[in-house]
Amino acid sequence: MTETSIRVRFAPSPTGMFHVGGARSALFNWALARQRSGGEFVLRIEDTDAARNRPEWTEGIIRALAWLGISEDDPHFEGPYFQSAYADKHRETAARLYKDGKAYFCDCTREQVQERRDNPHLGYDGFCRDRGLEPGAGRALRFRVPDGGPTVVDDQIRGRVEFDNSSIEDFVIARADGSPLFVLANVVDDVEMGINEVIRGEEHLSNTPKQQLLWEALGHTPPGWAHLPVIVNEKRQKLSKRRDKVALESYQDEGYLPEAMVNYLMLLGWAPGEDREIMPWSQMEPLFRISEVNSSSAFFDERKLRAFNGEYIRALSPEEFAERCRPWLAPDAAPWPAENYDDAVFRAIAPLAQSRVTVLSEIVPNVDFLFLDEPVEDEKSWAKAMKPGVGAEMLTAALERFADPGLAWEAEPLKAAVEEVGTGLGLKLGKAQAPVRVAVTGRTVGLPLFESLELLGRERVQRRLSAALAKLSAQETAAATAE
Repeated sequence: MTETSIRVRFAPSPTGMFHVGGARSALFNWALARQRSGGEFVLRIEDTDAARNRPEWTEGIIRALAWLGISEDDPHFEGPYFQSAYADKHRETAARLYKDGKAYFCDCTREQVQERRDNPHLGYDGFCRDRGLEPGAGRALRFRVPDGGPTVVDDQIRGRVEFDNSSIEDFVIARADGSPLFVLANVVDDVEMGINEVIRGEEHLSNTPKQQLLWEALGHTPPGWAHLPVIVNEKRQKLSKRRDKVALESYQDEGYLPEAMVNYLMLLGWAPGEDREIMPWSQMEPLFRISEVNSSSAFFDERKLRAFNGEYIRALSPEEFAERCRPWLAPDAAPWPAENYDDAVFRAIAPLAQSRVTVLSEIVPNVDFLFLDEPVEDEKSWAKAMKPGVGAEMLTAALERFADPGLAWEAEPLKAAVEEVGTGLGLKLGKAQAPVRVAVTGRTVGLPLFESLELLGRERVQRRLSAALAKLSAQETAAATAE
């Protein structure tokens, strides 16, 4: 193979979601294609299942790839092609294999095979191999597996893998109605598209000897094979869409950065060396070697991914961070009235939030108090901060101090004022500021308090302190009445 001839393919089935395992496979293929001058990443949509043949799902695949940096505009990208467009070639190839004696028709039912084998776990027994059946109703086309010897798959990750031909049944390549099975369609498509490297998940390894036999029967050299390690959850179970969070779109919606996701996915089975994990794609791409991928299962650790994402968020410029937050601040997504949003206020507070969020969606609970008419109150925070002897006393004193027109409404003077009030009540700053924070933001944990007070403005802060005092008074009255 010359360095300019490499053609890899990524062949997903439209399912309405893009699996993180598929994203990992796509990235490994993309890296390999881009390393070679003239390398091609071929996108082929496996759309022969009519129930899954929906244009919006195909569009979703293309959007997901673009989010990962695999763009249609890149000269290494080719497609999308659709498997359904090659249906005639699939049928033609099946007929050719039959004509050449490399396939034969079989009318055995599953029940008949099981009755002859007297074991439901044993495969087809070759009953129709020499019956000379011609095409007809109820007759499927089976590939004639060579007698004796092994089929050897040279896997770039797993090394030499041998499959005894005696353990490979004469498998069906076309149904009785002439429609091809995936095993044949996949090979025909790869041959037609000149694919010479196949990088895919470990679950396809058991199909590989059948596909290799078909490549050879059609007179073509099989591609280079590489089967990626399975991705597992914390219980070492294969990731399942029914049990695990596997949709790439869900991570997008939560606010993971594509560059962080790409970085993390590239490390599921491979390492760039140098004891480095945080590494941009531009540095990882030239280092990637498919032969260095580990064959052991790869653990998808969402906590580690989240930590990666936090690192990438903190590396953004303040301006870029603010822009990345836009989708969560838009009128159709944000919990506050559109007219309440002030972009200048957000940009002022954004650098303080940037160091505290690990996914972009966390920006909303960090800044919502600035744009809501009233803060979202956390009951546990309220109960902790507004204890008798502290809450009402601190709020009353702070309200009086904040009313002083001589107090400059800036973070440092406000901090000094709260500290002064707290000292008068025998409270250290940490205890003193808690009731003020909860009254103003609704929570005990959040962005720096005094910068928040400055941005909220004197009038809104005073109004919220007064409302909190009124609530405390009402609670005391209700408690007294109950006694």
